[in-house]
Amino acid sequence: MNNYTNRGSRDTRSGFGEALVELGRENPKIVALCADLIGSLKMNEFAKEFPERFFEVGIAEANMIGLAAGMTIGGKIPFTGTFANFSTARVYDQIRQSVAYSRKNVKICASHAGVTLGEDGATHQSLEDIGMMKMLPYMTVINPCDFNQTKAATKAIATHVGPVYLRFGRPKVPNFTSPDQEFIIGKALMLQEGSDVTIIATGHLVWKALEAARILADEGIRAEVVNIHTIKPLDDKAVLASVKKTGCVVSAEEHMRNGGLGDSVAQLLAQHYPAPMEMVAVDDKFGKSGTPEELLSRYGLDTPDILDAVHKVLSRKVNPR
Repeated sequence: MNNYTNRGSRDTRSGFGEALVELGRENPKIVALCADLIGSLKMNEFAKEFPERFFEVGIAEANMIGLAAGMTIGGKIPFTGTFANFSTARVYDQIRQSVAYSRKNVKICASHAGVTLGEDGATHQSLEDIGMMKMLPYMTVINPCDFNQTKAATKAIATHVGPVYLRFGRPKVPNFTSPDQEFIIGKALMLQEGSDVTIIATGHLVWKALEAARILADEGIRAEVVNIHTIKPLDDKAVLASVKKTGCVVSAEEHMRNGGLGDSVAQLLAQHYPAPMEMVAVDDKFGKSGTPEELLSRYGLDTPDILDAVHKVLSRKVNPR
């Protein structure tokens, strides 16, 4: 069994911030826009080092998206930054009309996603954003799992031509992937090979999936753990290959069940390889205020919840109805 080690917990938004300033040094076409949340998005260093390429638009997110779309016409590569809720729901019309429809090369970078935003509560916790963004034609949707992967993803989207939604979070989480990893958009990562059950996870729940796999190993259950950092385009080949090997699957994500990663996996399996499936996700609820740890537990997104889902799906695999 692979033994992933936490290299020191860090927030994924800081991975974005570090990569952004490095991109600024490498490519003069990189520009950044923020909606009055420079510190929260970790865009301070970029703004300080490249003031002529940084645009503080204030609390005017729709205007920010419009400005970013216009900048692409002049060859700039704009990175926009605000909370996930404000990066999507508040500006969906602008993204649809000005970015996705015309395939503008805008990078929509969204922090404080999911319930782990914590105490700010339901008005700021975005649990619908992946679904909203993956429904837009031509939009690439990426949800990395830790600091290192977020940094690598930020650099990768700078060379990808077309609109991208990059989702990351507020709290410090285990940082366990390689600092010099190659990030390939649309390519799933096999973290742990197994033969009994597939656990497909994204974002903060990838570490939780690895924790669950270690516990399952002690029970004699060999779980295969797949890190889906790119939700759209989904790595259909990797998902199908894993589920055909194990015969059942659990998806795990910090997002609403409707429209999320599990939804995409279920559609794929329904079309090509029906198999027993359980989803670890928020079940049609808004968030509440609390610590990240409290909320992950309250909404069924913690390691024990993945374990419960595995046991349920295995019972269906062994005793199909």
